[in-house]
Amino acid sequence: MTSTLPITDATRTGTLPYQDPSLTTAERVRDLLGRMTVEEKVGQMLQLDARDDLQDHILRRHVGSILHTSPERILEANRLTAETRLRIPLLVGEDCIHGHSFWPGATIYPTQLGLAASWDAELIERVARATAEEVAVTGVHWTFSPVLCIARDLRWGRVSETFGEDPFLIGELASGMVRGYQGDGLDDPTAILATAKHFAGYSETQGGRDASEADISRRKLRSWFLPPFERVAREGCRTFMLGYQSTDGVPITVNDWLLSEVLRGEWGYTGTLITDWDNVGRMVWEQKVQPDYAHAAAAAVKAGNDMVMTTPLFYEGALEAVAQGLLADDDFDAAVGRILTLKFDLGLFEDPRLPADDLDTVVGSAEHAALNLEVARRSLVLLENDGTLPLAASASAPAPVRVALVGPLADDAQTQLGDWAGGSGQAGWLDGQPREMITTVLDGLRATEGVSVQYARGADILTLEDDPNGRTFPDGQPRPPVVVPCAPDQQLIAEAVAAAEQSDVVVAVVGDRIELVGEGRSTATLELIGGQNALLDALIATGKPVVVILLASKPLVLPPSTAQAAAVIWAANPGMLGGQALAELLTGRIEPSGRLPISFARHVGQQPTYYNQIRGQHGDRYADLTQAPAWAFGQGLSYTTVEYADLALARTELGAGDDIVAEVTVSNTGDRPVRETVQVYVRDAVTSVSWADRELKVYRQVDLAPGESARVVLTLPVADCTIVDAAAIRRVEPGAFELLVGSSSRAEDLLAAGFEVR
Repeated sequence: MTSTLPITDATRTGTLPYQDPSLTTAERVRDLLGRMTVEEKVGQMLQLDARDDLQDHILRRHVGSILHTSPERILEANRLTAETRLRIPLLVGEDCIHGHSFWPGATIYPTQLGLAASWDAELIERVARATAEEVAVTGVHWTFSPVLCIARDLRWGRVSETFGEDPFLIGELASGMVRGYQGDGLDDPTAILATAKHFAGYSETQGGRDASEADISRRKLRSWFLPPFERVAREGCRTFMLGYQSTDGVPITVNDWLLSEVLRGEWGYTGTLITDWDNVGRMVWEQKVQPDYAHAAAAAVKAGNDMVMTTPLFYEGALEAVAQGLLADDDFDAAVGRILTLKFDLGLFEDPRLPADDLDTVVGSAEHAALNLEVARRSLVLLENDGTLPLAASASAPAPVRVALVGPLADDAQTQLGDWAGGSGQAGWLDGQPREMITTVLDGLRATEGVSVQYARGADILTLEDDPNGRTFPDGQPRPPVVVPCAPDQQLIAEAVAAAEQSDVVVAVVGDRIELVGEGRSTATLELIGGQNALLDALIATGKPVVVILLASKPLVLPPSTAQAAAVIWAANPGMLGGQALAELLTGRIEPSGRLPISFARHVGQQPTYYNQIRGQHGDRYADLTQAPAWAFGQGLSYTTVEYADLALARTELGAGDDIVAEVTVSNTGDRPVRETVQVYVRDAVTSVSWADRELKVYRQVDLAPGESARVVLTLPVADCTIVDAAAIRRVEPGAFELLVGSSSRAEDLLAAGFEVR
């Protein structure tokens, strides 16, 4: 390829055109591509683990990116890059999922599912912006976040990484996260690349098993799984990660319909695609759909993949594919061009953005801690309350409230952080985050005025055994060990009961541990394991009011005895300051405002329990159990009461280009302030194909003082009232509709107003 670039001051001084920042990105990419050998192009498409042989990665394989780094490894990689012929800078990536996950002392926020309970895209954008600041200052350019998967089977191990079960809410919150990560543009030194993952349908598992075949039609993909990705593609998310799974027998890595027709074609996406961990290799050794690495590399390149994560033999395979005639030398150009575009747009050729000398002033800053506390408060969901909460000393008994704090998670600092948080096992160089940065529930209550605390662990949860198939998978990755539930310990239970009997109220903190969460850690049950159910049974039998805090990565099933609990709170791994936020909630120093982004099952056999299921099954229950969830999408209580009334539409006959304008009166009928999430669903009365009974379309959050009412105006384009028809075309069908407005997705919580679309 011959360069036809204009003569500039840089070229007069001997600087190569691609090194000239006065040229456009496109001009610089074109010049650099023309100078690269096929080996250098193939290397640019590789992202390899920095914990392995960096010299081999950079000097022999010419890698374009590394992940799992430390400051020392980043500096060494930069030194080695300076020895290469073209000195193309490296992209440094990391799994910074809810904070800078594997950096000691970084701010760890609630998990993505916990963030989703805020129903606040602006707040999540602020979290992502703060995360980007911490990530960028440590020399990392790229986060593999946010997750746009739809959580439908609660047995799946990665539910905590999602924004829940609703496509619209996922799109809203993920867009906020993308804006936060990427800031005002990649030329901002605090901006990092966002990654929308896992494209697409990865969470539609078989039996809840991670990365299993996603039995999902193209129409179903278009109906629910693709819209959040289309939303962030149009938001400007610069990279997409491809899921592990296959759909209709075709691995996503080589799914031409998804990658070429839909993503690149229909949506016009020009960003960069990255495989998940060893997707290309898995086609050979796990899925067994490619005979060798040459054919796997050729298939991946032809399908439009750009960056290949941690398949080292892609390098040899791709070069062998060229030698065999499976690929031409220029088949790599489109992918390499997109990778180089990221590097030029980030300004890495002028500034490789190495770890800053003053990074400790940014990482784990007081400002970020304040934001962390704010979002932890917003992540908590009050599910039940008989009036016991908030705890307060009475006028007749002004002594401190005696709290028996029990449970295996009441003082488990690392578990409180959840997955992707240092102690969660993905990074061998980090056992956990600094204990002094974490406030557990015990820490929080002990620091609370007007409360005296007696603590008892009460139960153990699990022990571990090696997987009988060996400690590693064929690619060398560690297999998760096998979980063995602990038997109830009668001595521990007796200690907890004794504490309960001496208390005014019992706070029991139960849930799951990191060994039950994450990739390859799906569960066959949703019940509390170990001695936790026996502990709750014994505590409730004391007759004392019991407040259950479910500190859990995802919705779990509580034992029948908790029907007599005084209150239930869900805290989805609430981050470093979750214990302080929970203490504030228990004692009424803050108001509960979280709303469920996902439904809770009563029994694992109810799966799935998501609210927007297709109409038309026989009956509405099991023969032996209701199908109704324990708590439904959108639910969440306050310390006051809220009423909805007088739903009215400005017009009831509308065209496809019109807006639906509705008003509803929302009243705080109690004596405490409230932040109410007003939810708007749409029901299409008769559809040409089977469809969900109702779908979330818009929501608004309204702050009301005690006794205050507000007339809330809600606007929704008719164009959003779509279905996907039998031809897999998304359209608004004319006919009768209902606008449903209320406090949750439950039918009994919604007011209805009909309208007609011409």
